[in-house]
Amino acid sequence: MRRLEFEDDTDDPWQRPARRFVRGGRRQMPLWQELPLLLVVAFCLAVLIRTFLLQAFFIPSGSMENTLLIGDRVLVNKVVYDVRDPVRGEVVVFRGTSAWVPEITEEKDPGFLPRLGRTVGDLVGVSRPGEKDFIKRVIGLPGDRVSCCDTKGRVTVNGRPLDETYIFQDSPLDLPPSGRECRSRRFDEVVVPQGQLFVMGDHRSISQDARCQGPIPIDNVIGRAVVIVWPYPRWASMSVPPTFADVPRAVAAPAAGDRPPGGPSGADGQAVAGPVLAPLLISVVFSARARQRRSTRRRRLLP
Repeated sequence: MRRLEFEDDTDDPWQRPARRFVRGGRRQMPLWQELPLLLVVAFCLAVLIRTFLLQAFFIPSGSMENTLLIGDRVLVNKVVYDVRDPVRGEVVVFRGTSAWVPEITEEKDPGFLPRLGRTVGDLVGVSRPGEKDFIKRVIGLPGDRVSCCDTKGRVTVNGRPLDETYIFQDSPLDLPPSGRECRSRRFDEVVVPQGQLFVMGDHRSISQDARCQGPIPIDNVIGRAVVIVWPYPRWASMSVPPTFADVPRAVAAPAAGDRPPGGPSGADGQAVAGPVLAPLLISVVFSARARQRRSTRRRRLLP
């Protein structure tokens, strides 16, 4: 007759009593007590990751179409520019200067509860965008000469025209420049100042960017957008287009002591930040906990 017994992982009889004593003295925390702790730990880890390493940004406007669509969420690397400067063709998130006009205007005094809700929403990635957060593509580096247009209506950088296949709708050629509005494709040559970037949106017909609002300081860059993480069917990395590989170096090189730009790794869009890693962290912790429970005892049939 067979009977069902539970035995320890080891077959050594000298080690069984010690193992039973240790395991018998350690109590498993009930799930209803452990779940709030796991949620707090996962939330704290997500906030730390958001603050120092990676951050998710929500795209609420169409100025980077079709590279980024309204509702997309992109993951931004916040440490890459601590070791190098941006390079041409990368998509960056940055804080606009006083010359940049926000698309979304926040209420002056929404009250305590709305402010609290926006703070929590910012942590989970569902709040409203900040007034001065933008996402654009780097076109010109410090010292570059950027202008439009050549005989084919293309933007040129240091005399080299760009074949920008990523542009969704370009601005019309027949409109004259109009000051603070980027309605025209044409703009005079701009020499990008030291420590700044010339950035433009991929949906040029609606993008308000450096053509009319001026370059932005490198110090204002929050990070580089590296991958689209939501919605799932649009999951894709964001590499540097090959058109920038042939752009010659700037005649006016950056001043000595500036960080060297890294090599390529691969419109007026505003963004709202928030971590998207908390559910992943919770699932990892739960999986580890389940494996630990399965390894404490092994069910075995004996004759």
